[in-house]
Amino acid sequence: MDYATQLWLFFALVFAVVILPGLDMAFVLASALTGGRRSGLAAVAGLVAAGGCHVLAGALGIGMLMKVMPAAFNAVLLVGAVYVAWIGWSLLRSRGGFGAVDDIASRSLWATFRQAALTNLLNPKAYMFMLAVFPQFLRTEFGAIAPQAVVLGVIIAATQAGVYGAIALVAADARGWLQSRPAAGLVVNRGVGVVLIAAAAITGLQGWRML
Repeated sequence: MDYATQLWLFFALVFAVVILPGLDMAFVLASALTGGRRSGLAAVAGLVAAGGCHVLAGALGIGMLMKVMPAAFNAVLLVGAVYVAWIGWSLLRSRGGFGAVDDIASRSLWATFRQAALTNLLNPKAYMFMLAVFPQFLRTEFGAIAPQAVVLGVIIAATQAGVYGAIALVAADARGWLQSRPAAGLVVNRGVGVVLIAAAAITGLQGWRML
């Protein structure tokens, strides 16, 4: 397999992982629907930044530490899942549209960025990918490992930005339409809350089983 083919294969795998619904996608969706376009894009930026940390961890082998001592990591993972579930619960119990969820919609862009990064850093899907898939695409026959890791990191970042960015923009546009229709906004508001709670429950269950 030549280098170009390998990169296309890596992109296909990354896209398949990113497009799967999970905590990251749910957080971007909630941020854009409650805070608008800037909030959604701040969440995307946080996810991309955290993705860079995953690449660094994978390239340096730090991810192996998570595999050796999973109990402590998974305890933190449960905390992250609880936080996302709390956001979902806030959406479920709100009595108005997205603008009524003040504790979420009023967050600063930096707070949204920071929480998105934390959500991604606590995502077990990312660590499984970095441990099981990422090392397979670092080949000595293609040159130095560091430049290869940078290229793979750029592919990951671009894929995250493209997929999650599109979700953020679509959700932000839908927010304006929903705000003018309170009844529809309330239904979608609670639907997103259910999605967040479900995603948090699945992630939390994974972390609990691995403790």
